[in-house]
Amino acid sequence: MNKPATIYDIAKHVNASPATVSRVLSNSNYPVRPALAEKIRKAAKELNYTPNSIGRQLKTNKTSTIGVIIPSITNPFYAAVVSGIEETASEQGYQVLLCNSQNDPELELQHLRNLQENQVKGVILSSIIDKNDALQQYLSRGYKVVTIDQNHPDINTCRINFDYIKGGAIIAAHLLEQGHRDIAFLSAPLDRPSRQLIYQGYAEALHIHEVEMDQSRVLISSPTDAGKPISEFQQGKQLTRQLLQSKPWPTAILASNDMLAFGVMNELINHGIRVPEEMSVVGFDNLEFAEIVAPALTTIEQPKQEMGAIACRMLIDLLNNADNQPGEIMLQPQLVERKSVHSLI
Repeated sequence: MNKPATIYDIAKHVNASPATVSRVLSNSNYPVRPALAEKIRKAAKELNYTPNSIGRQLKTNKTSTIGVIIPSITNPFYAAVVSGIEETASEQGYQVLLCNSQNDPELELQHLRNLQENQVKGVILSSIIDKNDALQQYLSRGYKVVTIDQNHPDINTCRINFDYIKGGAIIAAHLLEQGHRDIAFLSAPLDRPSRQLIYQGYAEALHIHEVEMDQSRVLISSPTDAGKPISEFQQGKQLTRQLLQSKPWPTAILASNDMLAFGVMNELINHGIRVPEEMSVVGFDNLEFAEIVAPALTTIEQPKQEMGAIACRMLIDLLNNADNQPGEIMLQPQLVERKSVHSLI
């Protein structure tokens, strides 16, 4: 195979200095005769020259690449967030290097190290790490970080947050206002701030409506089965089987996210339990599939693409202006009523 053409190959081809070729191909303001500049561009095209973006970043100390680390690319929530990031990055002339931590804290740390080694100076991060030492070290070296989805109050980063407490309270209050008093809360492990805050909102709504919380109605899953990771859809199915083992059953189930809710509804149907006539189900996130499943899922809208777009603009501003200070944007929840809740009033 032929080796990739270099600036030196082009310089030799057009009988010019490598410095002149570099100035033309990097669109420098340095004056070069128009005829020679055109000759250099034509030679670069003929020789299939590909710019070395990492080398250019090392030379100029500027980057046109941003890193994104998410816990799971298979979760439609994060796919929508990344869509917002990529669209905004493209508009601003940036490219995105996407990393999937697969819900593994060690892999997340490895992605951070790899991005650093590849001179990626800015990262949008949805972190699952409890200890923030590695992230603090990353920031101390001058790298820019915008966190999304998960709150890290002890780390001085820019943050795009969502009012999860309010969202949890709104969706629980909706069930209470429909006459439900026996409401189960099903969730993936409460090891992330977002899930903890949704649970807090659920608890606050019960308290406000003077409904005593029954801890036996709070079921939290394990992220693994026989040592192997399982999806939140499967976790929803497992939690539902556990819930149905003893009667009386609750009249409603609040799932901490839509993927979990889809698993809940699937398992209820497998047991011949009609949704919502015999048991109501609500979710959280408003994924696209929430409108497709039958019955369509009542849930909380979390502006996923907007979150990604805002995070991307914030990171690019940080990269272009060292004087920008870390800040926080709090996005607000909205109830999306569909067909998965039955009124008992």
